[in-house]
Amino acid sequence: MNQLQRAFRRSIHTSPQQTTPRLTKISLHPPKTVEVEFADGSAFNLSAEFLRVHSPAVDSKIRSVGGEKVIYGRRHVGIMSAEPIGNYGLRVAFDDLHKTGIYTWDYFYHLGSNKFTLMRNYIRTLKKHGLGRDPQRRQ
Repeated sequence: MNQLQRAFRRSIHTSPQQTTPRLTKISLHPPKTVEVEFADGSAFNLSAEFLRVHSPAVDSKIRSVGGEKVIYGRRHVGIMSAEPIGNYGLRVAFDDLHKTGIYTWDYFYHLGSNKFTLMRNYIRTLKKHGLGRDPQRRQ
């Protein structure tokens, strides 16, 4: 049993009472997705790009554009690894070397439940500032 599975098993038995349903399964599919399932039957397949641009880290390599914080050019970012953090979350390391954010089970549920709205808003923000999801070409 790997580290991720052990942390997941511990979290099932030690989750405090909360409004977010209990996490029942988490699967890492590097380099592109994390799949999470919850006790209420919700299942979410979250892409590496989506997780990267919604990183909970304060220093997530954000560029401020007109006072708005925007992460761009991450369409092809990949997941290198994931490390369980206690009984409550996962630190995901991306191939752009970002690895400081801790994704809690609650945050995974929030991201999955609001995935389409969050992604639509992200794309609108990119367009508003003339940026894109694809990385900039080096000259």
